[in-house]
Amino acid sequence: MSQLKAIIGLANPGSDYEATRHNAGAWLLDALLQGTDQSLRPEKKFLGRYARIRIADQELHLLEPTTFMNRSGSAISAMCQFFKLTPEQLLIAHDELDLPPGIARYKTGGGHGGHNGLRDTISALGGNKGFHRLRIGIGHPGDARLVTNYVLGRPGKAERHAIDDAIAECLATLPLAAEGNWAKAMHRLHSFSSAQ
Repeated sequence: MSQLKAIIGLANPGSDYEATRHNAGAWLLDALLQGTDQSLRPEKKFLGRYARIRIADQELHLLEPTTFMNRSGSAISAMCQFFKLTPEQLLIAHDELDLPPGIARYKTGGGHGGHNGLRDTISALGGNKGFHRLRIGIGHPGDARLVTNYVLGRPGKAERHAIDDAIAECLATLPLAAEGNWAKAMHRLHSFSSAQ
């Protein structure tokens, strides 16, 4: 399996959206940078906030697109072109309706599952779906008509705590992913549950 070169946390820009469920991908980047001397800084050429860190002796690019969610692909493709990255070297962290809070799963390839950030990314990468995903569970409101308000709403305290626990476990598995050891990373993450 290919080594990881970049982690992208999908989000909507601005303080209004910062604490909403749709920004779970960005919460992963925040957690990753906590306690380091690095921070995400605006980078015009990537249409987002960017940082560079080392995990398991691998240099990793971090990107939080500051386009709206349904335009995430333009930021991701700009960074890929600049650093000559292939989709297989990307890990895209995003909120996942089909998993409860407290559960996170790695996945490689597949469709967009109705997620606008993934849909735009696949399109911007020329239809290539070979990138890795980190699906951070946020739960489902139970009715498709309620989804938009739900993902743009803020999780309750217990729910956010469960999501943060899952993100902490994701961080513990990232050194394995960074080395390209996806099977081990998946096994560890997929056996963890902090679901409410």
